[in-house]
Amino acid sequence: MSLTIALSKGKLLAGSESLFRRAGLPFPDDPGRKLVVALDGLRFLFVKDMDVPTYVEYGVADCGIAGRDVLLEMASDVYEPLDLGFGRCRLVVARPRGQEKDARSSALRVATKYPRVAAAHFLERGVSVEVVRLAGSVELAPGLGLSDCIVDVVETGRTLAENGLAVVEEVASSTARLVVNRASYHARRDEVMRLVAALTAAVGTMVGTPQ
Repeated sequence: MSLTIALSKGKLLAGSESLFRRAGLPFPDDPGRKLVVALDGLRFLFVKDMDVPTYVEYGVADCGIAGRDVLLEMASDVYEPLDLGFGRCRLVVARPRGQEKDARSSALRVATKYPRVAAAHFLERGVSVEVVRLAGSVELAPGLGLSDCIVDVVETGRTLAENGLAVVEEVASSTARLVVNRASYHARRDEVMRLVAALTAAVGTMVGTPQ
């Protein structure tokens, strides 16, 4: 029986492929439109980034690779044995330039793809918020009057700047993480630990390389 690994079809896919190849593990050359690919003792599921933890939590996949930003938002009940070190980014609060000092006002409308994270962040600060959930192009919301600020992932910050936004505060830092189904971790421990060991060794070879 093959280990099943859930992978994001999005921004972490290239880093996941690079890591697996560095570890000497099989990885599909070009899955194309295929969502399930079996290869040399592993089975890969290619899903949306926000769905990776769900597939792992419910045991459809034994393991997966997801960003910490996604794990914080989904709050799935999975093991997280390894920080893979790539896909580095930050979850931040951003507001229109010139309005940064208004960030701690008593009530805010916040646009985000991360409603759970955003609500918890402002609750901890005693700020009342109305969360507007968006699936994409969150940076447009303040300029169009949909929200006062946004909570979103940034890498270089260039997209924020191009849309007239400035970072107010950091909510969390994020990198790609290996996650493991709790039942698989015990029932298939030898196989899981071989995967963890191979990826750990590969992560070690990445030290000092640009992300």
